[in-house]
Amino acid sequence: MLLSRLHEILHQRQLTALFQPIINMQRGDIVGYEGLIRGPSDSPLHSPMNLFKVARAHHLSVEVEHMCRRVVLERFAELQLPGKLFLNVSPEMLLQPQARHGETLGYIDEVGIHPDRVIIELTENQPTYDYDLLREAVMHYRGMGFQIAIDDLGEGFSSLRLWSELRPEYVKIDMHFVQGINQDPVKLQFVRSIQEIAQESGTIAIAEGIETQTELLLIRDLDIAYGQGYHIARPHAHPATDVAADIVASLNRNGVSVYPYRTALKHNVITATKLLRAIPPVSPGMTNTDVYDMFIGAPELQIVPVVENGMPVGLITRHDLIDRFARLFSRDVYGKKPCTTFMDPYPLIIDKDTSLQELSRTIVEADHHHLSNGFIITAEGRYIGMGTGQDLMREITQMQINAARYANPLTLLPGNVPINEHIDRLLQSGVPFFACYADLDHFKPFNDAFGYRKGDDVIQLTGRTLAAHCDPTRDFIGHIGGDDFIVLFQSEDWEVRCRSIMEVMATAIPEHYSAQDRERGAYASENRRGRTVLHPLISISLGVVRVEPGNFLSHHQIAAAAADAKKQAKKISGNSLFIERRQGSASPAWG
Repeated sequence: MLLSRLHEILHQRQLTALFQPIINMQRGDIVGYEGLIRGPSDSPLHSPMNLFKVARAHHLSVEVEHMCRRVVLERFAELQLPGKLFLNVSPEMLLQPQARHGETLGYIDEVGIHPDRVIIELTENQPTYDYDLLREAVMHYRGMGFQIAIDDLGEGFSSLRLWSELRPEYVKIDMHFVQGINQDPVKLQFVRSIQEIAQESGTIAIAEGIETQTELLLIRDLDIAYGQGYHIARPHAHPATDVAADIVASLNRNGVSVYPYRTALKHNVITATKLLRAIPPVSPGMTNTDVYDMFIGAPELQIVPVVENGMPVGLITRHDLIDRFARLFSRDVYGKKPCTTFMDPYPLIIDKDTSLQELSRTIVEADHHHLSNGFIITAEGRYIGMGTGQDLMREITQMQINAARYANPLTLLPGNVPINEHIDRLLQSGVPFFACYADLDHFKPFNDAFGYRKGDDVIQLTGRTLAAHCDPTRDFIGHIGGDDFIVLFQSEDWEVRCRSIMEVMATAIPEHYSAQDRERGAYASENRRGRTVLHPLISISLGVVRVEPGNFLSHHQIAAAAADAKKQAKKISGNSLFIERRQGSASPAWG
């Protein structure tokens, strides 16, 4: 049934060519089109995937692919579309003995298209193994005047190898890495890396599958040369020859995109392998005297694991054995007995793939001596080494420090490293923006009086309020630490947003106090001398600095200027906004 339908499609040329524009991401004009094919709309072979699946099953791939190329070329010429044509060709077709390398050149000569307008786009459907032969085929096409593109980079079986072997003029980044790039730092890093390689190799990168304005602008900011996707234009039998006005306006808009940043919950998982120390084990048959001599001969040795046939059975600690041997007649009585006499038969045993967070919880819940004794690390149940509580504490502390630098664990907002990186990107772009330093007034006495849990609630409220009043595609929110935040506004209505933040905080903060405290506008607590003191309710101070190109040279200068503006805001009673315009006069405002 499907075979007869396929023959009918071939004989009657029941194929339709569609074209999707590819645009220059910096200029906003069309540089070419990708030619796509569709079968009859009322047929199960309408989609190209089904069409080529049936063709491969019946050894008709060469015939179908050549027919597709011919239909696309003829229609491209008939429509007189501008720019280049990206023509899909499967690598395996180039390697077929019956492949007719001269036919494509014959087609384009018939329809009047010059070879330098046609890009052979290699679309990988199955593994490519004969790279030498493929390289020869590509050289043959280049010799005829064609250029080469690799489709779906990052998705195929061997696309990176193809890039290295063929050195194409274009690479298309697979849509998986483009869609949602504004929310996924791993996708962002992948695309950045591809762009860096493309620049080094003289290759033009094309981002496929752009479906939102946020993705469009982020791809633009990564300096990806070309882009295509539904947000720009869908494939169409009669495609537009100009880019839509709203897309051009977006691409010409000043500013930089907000990159996604890893949060404290998304940092790389570090396992017990990081703590592994290669401590030679002893066998259960070794005497206590032999183990004692090991400790005496190696002053740095604190723990010895006892292992039988590769399986851990216990631990012997330096302190415990030497303490026992110090007792009267103990060495004479126990010296020649097996070392299992004094070993801990219930050591903490951890698999090498256990995360440090999980290991930390295990030690906290276990008997306290495991923290000082250390733990055995295994691989599939077999001994491979030891870990110490001291090493664990050091790594956990370092992880917390690193996480806080990238994202505050309380609010999950970006920390100091991404804050500084974003400021540097803004400075490099030369666009004006406003740096807003947000700080809570009278927060410390509140935290002391009501406890850190209520203090954390207020800090999280502040983070949510700032986020709710910012444009996530244009405005960057960072948590410096404690009750200090910074917002880097590119939104033109930034001042309206600041005033809305103050209004919300003025309503939300009093909910954290009793009715009596709200009524009198203060609360009572004891100071360090035991005296009752009245403290004002928490308010928010916003200090804003206007940053124009050339006014500041680094994020350090901007941070200092914003901190100064915040100090001026804090001199104003209640919720306040202070704007330091740098090129004009400073203006206080009250909430």
